[in-house]
Amino acid sequence: MTPDVTFYQRVGKRGLDLVLTTLALLPLLPVFLVIALAIKLEDGGPIFYRSTRVGRGGRRFYFWKFRSMVRNAEAVRDRLQNLNEVDGPVFKIENDPRITRVGRVLRRTSLDELPQFWNVFIGDMTLVGPRPPIAEEVVKYEPWQLRRLSVRPGITCLWQISGRCRIGFDEWMRLDMEYIDRRSFGLDVQILLRTIPAVLSGEGAY
Repeated sequence: MTPDVTFYQRVGKRGLDLVLTTLALLPLLPVFLVIALAIKLEDGGPIFYRSTRVGRGGRRFYFWKFRSMVRNAEAVRDRLQNLNEVDGPVFKIENDPRITRVGRVLRRTSLDELPQFWNVFIGDMTLVGPRPPIAEEVVKYEPWQLRRLSVRPGITCLWQISGRCRIGFDEWMRLDMEYIDRRSFGLDVQILLRTIPAVLSGEGAY
């Protein structure tokens, strides 16, 4: 590992997170307000969805998203297990019946992820890193997959720019290991820039 990469991982990466999230949060406030109003007008339910996720070293934290599903989504999940469309310990359905009309737009455009800028700002997450899993997924990991928890989880990573839900679970995990091995300022900038067209295309977003 070169000194430059070590300095970036220890200091520079956090600095980049703080600069970019600070620059993003204020201009995004009007967008937050419009999304919040749309969610509230649709069904009167909560604006945000809060989930407990597993971060670096196994530490748990609250993960925030704009709510894109009906209010009792977690309660009915078990009834939909037979519809799961991805392998491994994760649960995803492209046409999930729990998603609201507003939520479908938010997911296709990844706007539901915007509150995670706050998670990055307070240090629970980073802009670029493996996606944070839920505890129920982690207990099903194979030993080599637990290495994902050796770094701070992120909003985007190699998985997001390589097809997201179109990619099998093992390949997803392999991409996360590749990122962990190659972490650098240049790679993070490359992933951030490639995330923009990936989000605009909506490929694999559900």
